[in-house]
Amino acid sequence: MSANHAINPAPPMLPPEAALDMPIQRLDGPPPAAIEVKTQPHGLLIKRLLLIALTAVLALAASTQLRMVLAREQVNALDIVLLVMFVPLFGWISFGFVNSAIGFYKLISGDHPGFTPVPSPAQPLRHRVAVLMPIYNEDVDATFGRVRTMARSIAAAGGAAWIDFFVLSDSSEDNGEREQAAWLALAREAPIAVYYRRREHNTARKPGNIADWVRRFGAAYECMLVLDADSLMSGDAIVGMASIMEERPSIGLLQTVPMITNARTLFQRWMQFASEAYGPIATAGLLWWSGSEANFWGHNAIVRTRAFAQSCGLPELPGKHPLGGHIQSHDMFESALLRRRGWAVHMVMIDGSYEEFPPSIIDYAKRDKRWMQGNLQHLRLLGTSGLHWASRLHLLLGASAYLTSPGWLLLLLTSALQVIFSREATLMGISTSWVLWLTLLLLFGPKLMGLTWMLSSAARRRSFGGAARIVRSVALDIPLAMLMAPVIMMTQTKSLLAMALGIPSGWSAQVREARRIPVLSTLADLREHLVLGLAFAALAWFDPVVGLWFSPITLGLLSSPWLISWTSSERLGTLAHALGFFWVPAPQLGEETPEPDS
Repeated sequence: MSANHAINPAPPMLPPEAALDMPIQRLDGPPPAAIEVKTQPHGLLIKRLLLIALTAVLALAASTQLRMVLAREQVNALDIVLLVMFVPLFGWISFGFVNSAIGFYKLISGDHPGFTPVPSPAQPLRHRVAVLMPIYNEDVDATFGRVRTMARSIAAAGGAAWIDFFVLSDSSEDNGEREQAAWLALAREAPIAVYYRRREHNTARKPGNIADWVRRFGAAYECMLVLDADSLMSGDAIVGMASIMEERPSIGLLQTVPMITNARTLFQRWMQFASEAYGPIATAGLLWWSGSEANFWGHNAIVRTRAFAQSCGLPELPGKHPLGGHIQSHDMFESALLRRRGWAVHMVMIDGSYEEFPPSIIDYAKRDKRWMQGNLQHLRLLGTSGLHWASRLHLLLGASAYLTSPGWLLLLLTSALQVIFSREATLMGISTSWVLWLTLLLLFGPKLMGLTWMLSSAARRRSFGGAARIVRSVALDIPLAMLMAPVIMMTQTKSLLAMALGIPSGWSAQVREARRIPVLSTLADLREHLVLGLAFAALAWFDPVVGLWFSPITLGLLSSPWLISWTSSERLGTLAHALGFFWVPAPQLGEETPEPDS
């Protein structure tokens, strides 16, 4: 035996098993008994009623104007379709604006501090915590590089004695061999215990992966901090969150708001800036009304293990794919089940929580398609017995987010048909009224609030690269967002139609590496986008004014191959950064944690 092996013997792949029962939950019948929530903020009902009331006032006021226009003429079938679609869609953008306006007020007034360092633990941890990273055919070097970074940071934060790290693989056998070799090299020198387990069959995907760990090892750990393969968290954040869970025993789940890291392509840098610039406003609003009924996003969150085992054994839904079978967007429903048992679910805005973002619009759309299938499954879960009404609202909002795309498309097609058959579009009748200005406010108001928030503090201006870079970045973000909106609208509508035909989204490994997508390779997936763009462009022949109103949508659809190709470029991402676009604050990962490329 070599001296090196004598000093660093092969570590155990897994600790001794500590079984924990995780029963499958019944979704009907009498709800289970619940504990008392002790961390619920005061006045939550009033806050939620105010949010709903303000949304309803805006939506009903705009729809009243539309009804007045319709009353001046003979109403036909297209007018009725228009009215039916207009009210919920206007209500959706009204809800987003009101949520952001509340968040903006909380931030700008100083009532909410925004992203802050996690509080230092008042005392050392008293219970064991497991950090779980489920992986599925990921880049081995990049994945274990993140594990190494977090293991060192946890040790530097004083958590080595209490925190173990588990890499939970659902990868193929070939990838598993490379993972095991990388694990062994890391586990020999890691300052905390790092374990590795690979399932031969990835039953129920990620929730099945987590449930398998809970049933085999969960009894040994008070909490589990769940990551994604592209997650990165500082040791200070992990130890601090574990400390909060010890000090607040009625909290079942604590969700962080991860920011984007390792952005390289133009698309990633653009999305990173948007999340840093506008995300805090929307998140502060979400925290204001969510309270102890917040959401779970499936990663970068700490969960009380026994509460999870007691509450979150997921049944299979009856029926065929895509809406039957395993619950795909498990996380949001798991938070609802935790709250059903009385466990509080909170969200926190702290530094040190990061994730990577898909490198291109195409990769984003593939991930979004999986989320769509899972979120639409939630419509079948709204009737689950015993759910808190705020949890049902979260599930409904998540599902309706994907129903708005076909709704907007139907609204546009209805207006186009009105132009073709009656030479007059009802929406154009209200475009000269105050509803137009209200619509622009609702759509672009959150971006202007984000701009104001970034410019309102000298320290914040410096963190974004200065006032000139901030203004320049917002000025580029707005037209890019306008071009991308119809692309996403059409892509989500296609995905929804595929689901209606019974075609499941599948579960392939996510593409995380940057690569330039040629324009020609996008054309096969964008045929419907281009045909619709040409059809909208032809509206100018019937009515030039309507054609002008449709021009942002037309331009976005017709330019979609170039938009996808150019934004997938790492070279253009680097150039944009060099020219002062899309600068963001430096990651807050602690002194011992290497800073990711940003």
